[in-house]
Amino acid sequence: MAAAMRAGLGWLGLRAAGSLLRAAGAAPAGLVVPVRTKKKRHSLPEWVRELSPEEKERRLQALVARIPEDRVERTVYMACTADIIDPYVPPEGDARLSSLSKDGVKQKMEKLKQTAASQLALRKIKDHDLDFSTKTFPEKAQEIFIEAHNCLANFNKQKLHSLVTERCYPEMVRGNRYKTIRWRFVESLEPPRVVHVRCESIVNRGNLYGQVTVRMHTRQILAIYDRFGRLMYGGEQVPKDVLEYVVFEKYLVNPYGTWRMHGKIVPEWAPPKDPIVKTVLIPGPTLDPSQDYEEMK
Repeated sequence: MAAAMRAGLGWLGLRAAGSLLRAAGAAPAGLVVPVRTKKKRHSLPEWVRELSPEEKERRLQALVARIPEDRVERTVYMACTADIIDPYVPPEGDARLSSLSKDGVKQKMEKLKQTAASQLALRKIKDHDLDFSTKTFPEKAQEIFIEAHNCLANFNKQKLHSLVTERCYPEMVRGNRYKTIRWRFVESLEPPRVVHVRCESIVNRGNLYGQVTVRMHTRQILAIYDRFGRLMYGGEQVPKDVLEYVVFEKYLVNPYGTWRMHGKIVPEWAPPKDPIVKTVLIPGPTLDPSQDYEEMK
């Protein structure tokens, strides 16, 4: 009987243990049981830490090694030069001095130096522009000159950009706002001729620009009116003789480039231009609201 009681107690113990396990398993799902873990060490980011000189040098060399040797370079296109290359110095009196005088001999020697430099530049231009000739170019240059001034008078700015360079365009249109321009080519007093040729490279040797100075002695009519229609300069009835040294430029490397007007050379001995007549406001008499201007006359 004692053995039976021990067996019954053992069975009851197992049953009680099973009930305890079931009670523990029936705990709610949202219960959080804190578990102690290993303490985590916080590390500073790499960009905060101060690097040693050796480490900086090593990383700099690694960055340089990653740069490809055939890196892409940005292309820069310069349509024209910023100034006139070796400007032509017109002789005083336009080479009409006697070759026996002191000034005449000096002008003749200076002309020989300029002619030698022009011949060397002419060879470079002909290597890129096979159709260029000092005999036929003056007539072509005069046509560009006439067409550009007609576009300026008619406010055809889109076509004017194709006839003049980016340097010459601001000089031609500056101060023309609210003004009316009347210009007309009458005749050519002397045939135009080439007096100066230059060819220079910019940035590198293959970037060539050619400049040709053409002497033009023409008769023109120019009249400029202000915004009120009053004459400021010149006149439309009386033509005027004009002697000009016009510089034309071409970007020789561009196979589709054309000759465009680049600027003008004004000699030091040239006579001053006529002053511009400006319109000013003349104050009138002070009137009462009940009075009329016609009554004050």
